[in-house]
Amino acid sequence: MERSDDLAELLTALASGDRNALSPLYSRTSAKLFGVILPIVKDRDEAEEILQQVYVSVWKGARTYDSGKGAVITWLCTIARNRAIDWMRKESSTPPFAMWDRSVADQSPNAEALAFQADEERLLAECLDSLEDRHRSAIHRAFFEGATYATLAKRDSVPLGTMKSRIRRTLLRLKECLEP
Repeated sequence: MERSDDLAELLTALASGDRNALSPLYSRTSAKLFGVILPIVKDRDEAEEILQQVYVSVWKGARTYDSGKGAVITWLCTIARNRAIDWMRKESSTPPFAMWDRSVADQSPNAEALAFQADEERLLAECLDSLEDRHRSAIHRAFFEGATYATLAKRDSVPLGTMKSRIRRTLLRLKECLEP
């Protein structure tokens, strides 16, 4: 049986009220959906919260899925993307009259903090530049673009365990480089 057929069966079961279908649906799709959300919101905790909201929406709206309009994973990714974009819009909007409240302290970093942050960013850039291209690329895609280990392993045509080990060793090298 094809994976998309399997997902469609799980969604059909979910639509008919089968609670047991949610767990396998989540385990088979959550990494992909997290990979859609994280690059948009750029905050791991918020991305996890949004992911949970996506599955609540899927639970409530499984009946609305129309197989004639696309694959289940496409439908799920669309929900995840829309939730992440909604979160971004909500976060970027300024509440009315907030600019008039003078009692709120300025939350922007001071000059010393900015200088320290710039030094840290420079050091991180130097450490990343010292890595081999394939290692730097894997770190960048995993931690800045939200790619999963499985996606990276497939892209580089290596076993999943090899990719996990490669990223772990690279992170250890970065840690050594960043330590004073």
